[in-house]
Amino acid sequence: MSTKHLFPSLEGLVPKALRGIIAYNPRLNLDEANRVVFDSEAPRSNVSIISGGGSGHEPAWSGYVGSNMLAASVAGDVFASPSTKQILAAIEAVPSDKGSLLVITNYTGDCLHFGLAAEKTKAKGHPCRMLICGDDVSIGKVNGSLVGRRGLAAQIGVLKFLGAAGARGASLDELYDFGVAIGQQIVSIAATLDHCHVPGRTEHGALKDDEFEIGTGPHNEPGYRKLSPAPSPQGLVKQILTYCLDPNDVERSYVKFNPGDETALLVSNFGGMSNLEMGGLVDELLQQLQTEWNIEPVRVYSGCLETSLNAPAFSVSVINLTGIAANSKYSLQEIKGFLDIRTDTNWEAVAGSQSNPRRRPRAEQIVKAPVETRRPVNDATDLKIEPALLEKMLRTACEAVDAAEPDLTKWDTVMGDGDCGLTLQTGARALLEAIDSKQIAAKGSIVEVLTELEDIVESKMGGTLGGILGIFFVSLRTAVEENSELAKTNGPAAVWGKALASAIKHLRQYTPAKVGDRTVMDTLIPFATAMEEGQSFESGVAAAVAGSEGTKTLKAKLGRATYVGVGADNKELPPDPGAWGAMVAIQGLYSGAN
Repeated sequence: MSTKHLFPSLEGLVPKALRGIIAYNPRLNLDEANRVVFDSEAPRSNVSIISGGGSGHEPAWSGYVGSNMLAASVAGDVFASPSTKQILAAIEAVPSDKGSLLVITNYTGDCLHFGLAAEKTKAKGHPCRMLICGDDVSIGKVNGSLVGRRGLAAQIGVLKFLGAAGARGASLDELYDFGVAIGQQIVSIAATLDHCHVPGRTEHGALKDDEFEIGTGPHNEPGYRKLSPAPSPQGLVKQILTYCLDPNDVERSYVKFNPGDETALLVSNFGGMSNLEMGGLVDELLQQLQTEWNIEPVRVYSGCLETSLNAPAFSVSVINLTGIAANSKYSLQEIKGFLDIRTDTNWEAVAGSQSNPRRRPRAEQIVKAPVETRRPVNDATDLKIEPALLEKMLRTACEAVDAAEPDLTKWDTVMGDGDCGLTLQTGARALLEAIDSKQIAAKGSIVEVLTELEDIVESKMGGTLGGILGIFFVSLRTAVEENSELAKTNGPAAVWGKALASAIKHLRQYTPAKVGDRTVMDTLIPFATAMEEGQSFESGVAAAVAGSEGTKTLKAKLGRATYVGVGADNKELPPDPGAWGAMVAIQGLYSGAN
């Protein structure tokens, strides 16, 4: 694993990269504040197709914005989903008379943030749907029954199909149904020689010289299994194709390939493979597909479709084009035609090239984010406490979360992609800054604090945890306002009991996580339940502590940690970092109140 980088830190790197990326196409604009790249000439008469996810996967997704593909993309931090606020900015940047289609890979943070953005967009009366793409066969049907298949680079193929169909005038519902039909005909798996290195981070889990890993994800997740000694290229390709195509593998036989079915092959370089070896890999894949599986793809694409920084790794995807035609309104010829339609995006790097002679100054491509206005707090529905006490509680909680960052990051590196500690630290420091600069605690207004937290989560905290907290704080603030009258007759505790119960209820509409699934819900649900039952704040904190401590013995059932495979031997693990971070914050609030 190489740890040397031209840019040794992630500080400011994502917006800098986006400024560089848009230079190749003069039609592209960049809302730098929200990290939204959009087609300035996207026609309102077509459905606006929008995608995005964590940075570090370039050219996904900013590199696929342009004619016959995406109308806009939105970029989160490295390996972390963008915030709801960013996604809403992307939707607003490319208005459409037919509606917006959000197309994402199957990762919890993306599902939560894009899902909340879709709900908010629909609430404004604008048609919007969300299509979730999962194609990884290393996630078996039993272990993946709750979360579904993880998304790999074949999503870029889905975007190509949808972009071409959308440019031909398909409706929002037609595109959504077409996307579902495509997703059901894709099988993919990834393999890696070693993990990637994130600038500025201490990485763990480097592979030994004689190890390969198969079934890896694009965020440094450990794979489905390690192969040692490392197989030959021929042996590795044989295993890859067996996982994807064996009809007798009841766990992984997601797509049926009949004799004579026409197919497409997509091979994505994760960023660290040489073009020489990628060429050899494609050749070996085509040889074995023909000799062992009687499959001869009619379209072949190879290159950096969706990367993982500098990972010496790749993914292989086989798409049954005949199967798509059998389950959609489009003929096989139309479907192949969608792949062949030219774009002015990075798709042409793996499918050809196209020049664009029209140029304009790059400075004209950078646009300012729209000015935002915050809804004023209504004193009649506010909940207030003594200002000095409120500030002390908030400062104590934020400082505790800030101090916990090293442990949270270390634990999340073991179980996930290492961003949990930094995500929570970012939120805590942003709230401390708001206390100092905006004096948000000066009036003792709970609603003002919760509104500020909404803004912080939506604008600064991506990833799965940011999505969960975003929904939680929006719902909590609304419920506090709806139940504020209870404070006059039953005291503030009654308001918190009702509000926390309501927030958990709304959160469950977006995540199936429950107590015992080793997530942040192992802390939030016990705390909310205790408060709803009328127990003391101290008892609620005790319930949160017990819930987070209990995650040390739990096997993850949701999120990226389900792909890791640790904990199956019943050994005690580090606590779930999200659950622990939430507990630290709750405990900090209590300490500040006493």
